Amino acid sequence: MDVTAILLVAGLVFLWGVLSGRLERDDLTAPIVFVVAGGLCSAAGTVDRQTATAVLEPLAELTLVWVLFSDAAGVPFRELRADVGRILRLLAIGLPLTVLAGWGLATWLFPGLGLWLALLVAAALAPTDAALGLPVVTDRRVPSRIRRLITVESGLNDGIVTPVVMVALAGAATAEAVHAAPSVGEALAELAIGVVVGGGTGLAGGSLLRRARDRGLAAEDFAGAAVLALALVAYTAALWLHGNGFVAAFCAGLAFGVAAGRRGPAELVFLEQTGGLVSLLVWFAFGALAVPIVAERADLLVVAYAVLSLTLVRMVPVAIACLGAGFDRPTVLFIGWFGPRGLASLVFALLALEELGDPAGLAIAIIGVTVLLSVVAHGLSAAPLVSRISAARV
Repeated sequence: MDVTAILLVAGLVFLWGVLSGRLERDDLTAPIVFVVAGGLCSAAGTVDRQTATAVLEPLAELTLVWVLFSDAAGVPFRELRADVGRILRLLAIGLPLTVLAGWGLATWLFPGLGLWLALLVAAALAPTDAALGLPVVTDRRVPSRIRRLITVESGLNDGIVTPVVMVALAGAATAEAVHAAPSVGEALAELAIGVVVGGGTGLAGGSLLRRARDRGLAAEDFAGAAVLALALVAYTAALWLHGNGFVAAFCAGLAFGVAAGRRGPAELVFLEQTGGLVSLLVWFAFGALAVPIVAERADLLVVAYAVLSLTLVRMVPVAIACLGAGFDRPTVLFIGWFGPRGLASLVFALLALEELGDPAGLAIAIIGVTVLLSVVAHGLSAAPLVSRISAARV
């Protein structure tokens, strides 16, 4: 990325900060703006595709580490007692059914993928990203219970599905005879190491920070930076011990949220803001890469899978999970529709590219087209549907 591209990105980030409130009221979310900007820069030749790929991979992985940690640490478990049953329905019933439905659909539409790559596509597209439909989780016209359900589901499902993605990657690598790739057994061992390292790091770090605050040893100005570093410690320590860094980051966030005490949520603000900034760069780089990929690989079957993944594959399992939960039909449809695919799906696709190379080309294209379609569809539909559901409850 040359000086011109850096100037454009920096200027765009500044302008987004200045105009974000107005643009969001006009149904333009940050992912839409930055994906379009990246696509335009790529079309104009300002951004080199190979350079964008090299920049995107570490940026996306770093962002996912911080997102997994902050989402898990920010879950207000103490406030969810009344909704724990509904949340468990979405995560323990809806999420597995979504993966299975996506797996079956990918196997049927793309028999050449094989079972492992089809599972990779399904698992990578199962987690949701609430940031793509931001008004849904920030607008107080949406009932607080619905906002909490969507937020908590989005915060936990990416970490829960990560082990499935890693096993699918290992299975696909074995099937494609990719050298130096871990086997399924090795991948399971890496997951176990990630759980132990992440849980221990988060518990120790959260407890140490809480005690340091209580004794006046920690300066409030640097507590947020300490939490940001703790997420990286969990990730890199797991990698150093040949474990899975993403699982470690997620488990560290869960443990930190339990151990950090009442000040824990406030100390996550800096981490969330940093992750939000880096995610803008990820969306820009994704736009620079996704537009050419869509133009090259988006045939009718790929587009059909993307549409079905965002509708029936997500909404039917959610409807099944919500049976007996006390929701009316419009609410079930609202929760089912707002399952946008975002950053986690993108990073999983990049991991597939890194681990498997060309054999994963079709799978990466399917994930990319689905995410791109979700960015537009969920971003543009968020505000109108929020107004509609709020009017229905007046």
